[in-house]
Amino acid sequence: MNGKPTTSYPPTAPKYLNDFSKALAGEVKILLAEVGKLRDERRALQYEIAELMNMKSKHGAGGEYSPDWRPQIEAPPAEAPPPPAIEDAPAVQARPGWRVVHKRPERRERPMPKAPHAPAPTPAPAPAMEPPRPELPAWAQWRPNPLLAPTPVPSGSAASPSSPPPRSGLFGPPTPPPK
Repeated sequence: MNGKPTTSYPPTAPKYLNDFSKALAGEVKILLAEVGKLRDERRALQYEIAELMNMKSKHGAGGEYSPDWRPQIEAPPAEAPPPPAIEDAPAVQARPGWRVVHKRPERRERPMPKAPHAPAPTPAPAPAMEPPRPELPAWAQWRPNPLLAPTPVPSGSAASPSSPPPRSGLFGPPTPPPK
C-alpha cells in the first residue's frame, strides 16, 4: 500500500465488451426461437401420429369399422356322455315349498307364590255402559268414558292468561308506525 487507490473494475465497461454482450444476446434469442419452433413441430408430429394410430385401430382387424366385427360362430363342442344312471336308487324329490305350521299349545299360568304381606287393593269396576241403540248410525253410538271427562277450569283462576305479554323486538321495543 503505497498510496495508490486500488480499483477492481473500471467505472465504465470497454466498448468491445458491450458489443460482444449484444451480439451474444441476439444469438441466444435466435436459438431460443428455433428451439421453440422445433418443440411445436414435435408436438404436432406426435399428435398426427396418435391420430393415425387411432384410425388404424378403428379400420384394422376387429376395429370399429371392420366388416368382420361380428363374432364368428364356432362349432359346438362335442357333447360329453351323460353320467351312468343308477337303476337301483330311488328318485330323490325336492321338498315342496309349502310348509305345515303346527299351532303352539296354550301356555298354562304359573301358580303365584303366596306372599307374606297383605294383597294389594283391586280397583273398583267401571260402571256398566248402556248398550248402543241400533237406530243410530255407528259414529253416534260412541260414548265417552266418564272417568276421563275433563274438569272445567274456573274463569278467574291464575292458570288462564288474561293477555299476552308485551312484545319486545330483537333490538328493543318496536318503533311506532309512521303517521
